Amino acid sequence: MDGTEQVAVVIDVMRAFTTAAWAFHRGADKIVLAADEDEALAIKACHPGWLALKDGAPVSGFDLVNSPGLIREADLADRTVIQKTTAGTVGALAVVEAKLALCASFVVAGATVRALADAGADSVTFVATGENGRAAEDLACAEYLDRLLAGERLDSGPYLHRADTSPAADDLRGGRRRGAHPADVGLCLEVDRFDFAMKVGLEDGLAVLRLLRTRPDAVSAAHRAR
Repeated sequence: MDGTEQVAVVIDVMRAFTTAAWAFHRGADKIVLAADEDEALAIKACHPGWLALKDGAPVSGFDLVNSPGLIREADLADRTVIQKTTAGTVGALAVVEAKLALCASFVVAGATVRALADAGADSVTFVATGENGRAAEDLACAEYLDRLLAGERLDSGPYLHRADTSPAADDLRGGRRRGAHPADVGLCLEVDRFDFAMKVGLEDGLAVLRLLRTRPDAVSAAHRAR
């Protein structure tokens, strides 16, 4: 993608954009996406009151880890979070200049589809980020979103099963990913846990993810008929 005209949905189910949704639920004002750890720390150095978050175990300079189970306990009221993850934030940065770029996971699935419908998006590129675009949980979420956008009435069960039996879920359950919480997999599989979408765009040279409220009835008749 050249990131200039397309509508893109960047998906990271386990765990970047599940964690981001929880951060907003816990009161975060915005999330700044960083390309790497050095950039995250440089941004924090310019804004000492901001909180830096990364994958893996806690390290010096970072305040939070990329775990929905841990983030759900944090008080983030009116705080800015700087997020750097292995896959999700990298994928979002690649499409940040798109006409409309949303970051998604199962927990914001319905709201993401409503945001796309509200925007009149007829052509959407779904970007699975985990495992270089091959992550089973991200591909399942992408297919689920695509079919919802097409107006299909779906049982989320088969899609959640694919995510629940993915290598990523197995790694999390098996303790093979540092900075994880025992509840992480379950939290990543809560369809429509939140009623907002997440939109990323450039603000003062930074890639900023913001909460995007959607109307419950926002899916247009045209999209329901597609």
